[in-house]
Amino acid sequence: MDSIASPAALQGVRVIEMGQLIAGPFCGKTLGEFGADVIKIEAPETGDPLRNWRLIKEGTSVWWQVQSRNKRSVALDLRQKEGQDIARQLIAEADVLVENFRPGTLEGWGMSPEELHALNPGLVMLRISGYGQTGPYRDLPGFGAIGEAMGGLRHLTGEPGRVPVRVGVSIGDTLAALHGTIGVLTALYHRKVNGGKGQVIDVALHEAVFNVMESLIPEYSAFGAVREAAGSALPGIAPSNAYPCTDGWVLVAGNGDSIFKRLMDAIGRPDLGAAPDLANNTGRVARVEEIDAAIGAWSAQRTVQQVLDALGAARVPAGKVYTAKDIAEDPHYRARDMLLTQQTRDGYSVEVPGIVPKLSGTPGTIRSSAPHLGDDTDAVLAAAGLTAEQIALLRNKGVIQ
Repeated sequence: MDSIASPAALQGVRVIEMGQLIAGPFCGKTLGEFGADVIKIEAPETGDPLRNWRLIKEGTSVWWQVQSRNKRSVALDLRQKEGQDIARQLIAEADVLVENFRPGTLEGWGMSPEELHALNPGLVMLRISGYGQTGPYRDLPGFGAIGEAMGGLRHLTGEPGRVPVRVGVSIGDTLAALHGTIGVLTALYHRKVNGGKGQVIDVALHEAVFNVMESLIPEYSAFGAVREAAGSALPGIAPSNAYPCTDGWVLVAGNGDSIFKRLMDAIGRPDLGAAPDLANNTGRVARVEEIDAAIGAWSAQRTVQQVLDALGAARVPAGKVYTAKDIAEDPHYRARDMLLTQQTRDGYSVEVPGIVPKLSGTPGTIRSSAPHLGDDTDAVLAAAGLTAEQIALLRNKGVIQ
C-alpha cells in the first residue's frame, strides 16, 4: 500500500480539546498525529499552563512543542456566557470532546453530557478526572501523582523500606490519556459501524494506573499477599534485575527457562544452568539471591558494553540504562524515526519524539508545529459562521484573543 497517498487514519474527525496540562492534551496529541483536526480551547492571556512548564526557550516550554503539535489554538474565555455559547457551537459540529476538568465544571457552564448530546447526538465525550465522574471521591482534586499512589503503583516503586519514589515522568496522566484514546476510538467505531450514538467515556486517573497493576489484587485475594517494593528486581520472576558494572548498571532479563541456561553459560556458571531445581521459574525464585549474586559478581568485573556484547552473543535480553543523551545518540532510535526535527513557530528547530504506534498504511505525521496562543481563533470562528464584526466585538469584550 502506498502510505504517502493514503488519507490519514482519522482524517475527517473533528476534536475539541478543552483540557490542559497532560492527560487530556496527550489524548488530543495522539489523535492529532493520526489525522484528527484538533481544536484546542485555551484561556485568553494565560493559555494552557504547560506552555510554561519545565525548560523554556523563546518564551515557551519545549515540552509544549511536542504536546501541542498538529493542534489549532482558539483563545476563548469559558467563564463568560459568550464564550460558553461559542464552545457549544463548536462542539455541535465536532465528533469528539476531550476535557479533564474537575467533575461538575462543564455542568456549571451549561455543557453537561445531556445538554451536549441534545445538540450533537453523535458526540463522543472523553472526561478524564482524578477519581471519575461518580463515587464518594469524585469532587476531590486529583493529579497524576495522586492517581499513581491510589492505583497502587507508588507503593511498589523504590527500595524496600525507603520512601516511595516517582517513576520520573507523569505516568499516571499518560496512562489515563492512553486509556481515554482507546475509549474514543472504540466509541467512534461503534458509532460508525454499529450505528450507535455518541457516549461518555469516564476515565479516572487512579483506575488507569490500577488497570496495569498485573497480579496485584488476585494475589491479595487468593493468598492475602501484599506486594511490596523490590527495587530494581521483578518479584516472583527470576532472574530479572539491575546488575553493577565497572562503569554503570545493566538490566538483565534471564527469566525464560532456556534463556536462563544460556545466561549461566555466558557468565561461566553452567552448574547453575544445569541444576534441576532451577529449570523453572518457581525454583529460581526460591534461590534468586544466589542467582543474582552470581550474575552481579560476573558483571561487576566488566564494563556495560562488555556485558551487553557477551549477553547479546548468548541471545540473553539485556540493556543499559539510557539517559536522554544515550537516546539522542542511538542509531536504532534514528533508524525507526523516533527522533524527528520539528520547526517551531518561534523560528528554531528542536528534536522531538517520533510517533507511536507505527501504522504501515496510515502512519502518523507531524503536519503542523505547536501553535501560539490564539493563532487560529479567527479562522476557526469564521469557519463556524461568525462575521468579522462579531469576532472583533468578542475580542473587545475579552471573550477571545
